[in-house]
Amino acid sequence: HTLFWVPGKGPRGRTALPRGGVGAGAKIEDLRAGDTPRAPGMDAVIEPVRYPRPVAEIAITPKSHQDEDKLSTALARITEEDPTVRVERRAETGETILAGLGDTHLEVTLERIKRQFGVEVDHTLPKVPYRETITATAEAEGKHKKQTGGRGQYGVAFVRFSPLPRGSGYQFIDSVKGGAIPRQFIPAVDKGIQEALERGILAGFPVIDVAAEVFDGKYHSVDSDEMSFRMAGIQAVRAAADKLRPVLLEPIMKVTVTVPEEFLGDVMGDVNARRGRVLGMEGEGTSRVVTAEVPMAEMRQYAAELRSLTSGRGTFEMEFDHYAEVPHAEAQQVIEAARANQES
Repeated sequence: HTLFWVPGKGPRGRTALPRGGVGAGAKIEDLRAGDTPRAPGMDAVIEPVRYPRPVAEIAITPKSHQDEDKLSTALARITEEDPTVRVERRAETGETILAGLGDTHLEVTLERIKRQFGVEVDHTLPKVPYRETITATAEAEGKHKKQTGGRGQYGVAFVRFSPLPRGSGYQFIDSVKGGAIPRQFIPAVDKGIQEALERGILAGFPVIDVAAEVFDGKYHSVDSDEMSFRMAGIQAVRAAADKLRPVLLEPIMKVTVTVPEEFLGDVMGDVNARRGRVLGMEGEGTSRVVTAEVPMAEMRQYAAELRSLTSGRGTFEMEFDHYAEVPHAEAQQVIEAARANQES
């Protein structure tokens, strides 16, 4: 590799650098920010810099579908060069998320993508990954019967649905006795139930923390197959939906805000206005550190709003903590918007 010393106007080639010297290297393709280049035989490693976590997010798409590959390349290069940029593909919303240290940081990053890689990008606020769950136990018959000449389709599954503690996920229980459903078709019932839960009950968001127990069923020796029992699982969810008292869940973020003491009252009032819950407060010199739980939906533009609230002197970090039920009024707005979006 070529090593340069960079004094004044132009670089000069060097074979070594003195202790504390500043130099530049060319054509080092596998070098990343935070790595320690060193001479052969040396074992010194400089402690890498601890970069702050990204606090602002946008969802991005290329203006032209033809630029999708170029955008992927650009994002890979940008994240190599700037460790404070994070790129994430959110399967639950189908969005590519670009995260940075603030609105200005994201604007500069988008401008770099356009200037260096020739890709123009559209951006919006990310969608909130809502979830649904159930609050009641109910049993339902899922029945699929189809006859269109020749061999038909037939499958019946009786399923008991019950809520699980938050964070438990999905649980399938096989309690079928006496061969009411042949063993080879039980997994198809499970698959159908999971498909239906993924599509949602209230507003199209995945249903979580549910136990589904198939305890009985019916089959036909000729017409029953895996497809019939997968459809029976789907129909069981639909038949039970109204009795399960479904509710909407939203992601709750754990937020740590550091502000000068003079802005403490304004910041705590703002957290409460965002449906947040203050968990504690600590002193740190002339600053105060507020820890709170706040819904993600209320935090999507917080970087700019905190800057305005504290004259640019406040900082914050946040990370996902848990899901919690959305208050009724806010839930109705989200459900109505989701249904309108599905119909359009």
